[in-house]
Formats: sequence, structure tokens, C-alpha cells
Amino acid sequence: MRALLIVNPHATSTTRPRRDVIARALASAVELEIVETRYRGHGTSLAADAAAAGYGLVITLGGDGTVNEAVNGLMRSGGPARPALAALPGGSANVFARALGLPADPVEATGRVLAVLAENRFRRIGVGLADDRYFTFNSGLGLDAEVVRAVEGRRAHGRSVSPALYMRMAGRQFWRLTDRRAPALHLASLGPGHPGGPLFWCSVSNTAPWTYVGRRPVQTSPAASFDAGLDVFALRTLSTLSTLSTLRQMLSARRSGPPRGRGIVSHHDLTALTVTADRPVAFQIDGEYVGEREQVRFRSVPDALRVAM
Repeated sequence: MRALLIVNPHATSTTRPRRDVIARALASAVELEIVETRYRGHGTSLAADAAAAGYGLVITLGGDGTVNEAVNGLMRSGGPARPALAALPGGSANVFARALGLPADPVEATGRVLAVLAENRFRRIGVGLADDRYFTFNSGLGLDAEVVRAVEGRRAHGRSVSPALYMRMAGRQFWRLTDRRAPALHLASLGPGHPGGPLFWCSVSNTAPWTYVGRRPVQTSPAASFDAGLDVFALRTLSTLSTLSTLRQMLSARRSGPPRGRGIVSHHDLTALTVTADRPVAFQIDGEYVGEREQVRFRSVPDALRVAM
């Protein structure tokens, strides 16, 4: 099998020695080509080119942003013969790889991928589509995207990304910057009987968990699954007490269902939905800030990708 290894050399936990160990292991099982991304969006064109050239497997070594770019390249290539995907964890959160059940250590994850190749036991999963961009685990408008934007700004100035940085930026955003008085978001296309807003924050999930704080999963929609449609979690209020209660439920290891409360809106297994905004609102896809939007249409795309897990 011909395989392309797409490496993000700037990802949080990707190092040259680790990359070389992984490459040698993979080269024992596939005809391997290695390429490093040079700019944002480069992974999309690399994956699309691999699909056009008839590669059987695209492997990413980087964070969730690298995975997202590769997925968009593969999905836009079209056809049932698109390459399979293996996502090796090389970033800070690695939500997608961990949601697939891959080990957190990239070398151990490589061993899992080699076992999948030996047994040819890839699995098909669904993805989400936000307007014209695909996502693997989550997309959101509002507070979470504002935090991602703030973290990316710090990273651009040389700060290393860590759970502690995300928590500091989340606190700063919540207490000092986010408009907690005038909700701007509304849910549409859900049909009668579904309350649509106004909302301060809306998160659309393709799997669970929503993210991680270190090793602890953070759950907004625990029933979200690669095998189902999209799940929605939204907040009608950002008052201090209700938000702290919601956060406590999101972090609870004992809770099996989604957070509950008068200010919480949740929906499971949706085929499609639309989120509109009264003003431009921050927007993130798979943990990457992608600008501001006043409307986003979401759609579930079932059985879209073959993945190693």
C-alpha cells in the first residue's frame, strides 16, 4: 500500500526524533512518503493530491487542525476509493485521535495503526459539514470559539499551548470580554417543538467528548457518536451560577447524560440544522478559529471515511 505521512513540524508534541521513529516503523509495512506542512491549509491540498494519485492511506502526525485539513482534502476528492485515514496524536489535545480510542502516545498509536494494517480492519465513520468545511468532532459558535481565538493569538506570539493556557483564556474571556447580556444565536431548521433561541453559545458535536482538560474528558453531548447524526449543546444564559453548575456537570466523571438545567438546550442525532446570529459571532471548527459568522448550516455526512482505530 502507498501511504502519505503528513507531518506538522510546529505541532505541540511533534519532534524530529519521534517523527523518525514513527516513519521507520510505518515504512516497514507500507510504501511511505513523508511531507511536512508549510502553511495553514497545506494539509488539505496534500491529502487531496494523495487521493488523486491513488494512495491507499493518508497518515497525519500533528494536532486536530492537521487532521481537519487532511479530512477536508480527502472528502473533497470524492469517490468511494478515497484513501483511508490514520491520525497519530502530535498536538496538545488530540481530541479526534483519542475519540477513536488511539493511545495518547504517538509511538504507541503507530503500533495500533500497524496492527490495523496487518489485519485490514479499518472502520467507517461519519463526519460533520459546516457550510463548505468538514469537521471530525466539534464545531461551535460563541464562547468556545472566542477562547480558541484568544489562544491562537497567544500562540502566534510564541506561547506554548497547554490546558492551563486554555483555562486562563476561558476565565479571561468569560469574566472580562464576552457579552453575557445580549445573546445573539438562534437555532433553525429543527422543526416544530424545538426551542430555537436566543442563545449565547452553540456547540455541534460529531462525537464525544467535546474536548479534554489534560486526561479528563469534558462532556457536552456524551451520546454523540461517529455512527449517528449531529448533537447540539447550547446555553441560554451565561450567568455565573448557572455556568459554574454546567461546567461542573461537563467535568463530572460519574455523569452519563448531558448537562441539565433551565438554561441548557440539547438535541441528539440531527441530520441537519442551521445556526443564525444577530451579529457576527466567533466560529471554530475542530478547535481551529475560522473567523466570524452570522449563519452556519450544519449537516451530518454518514459513513464518510475509513479510519484506523
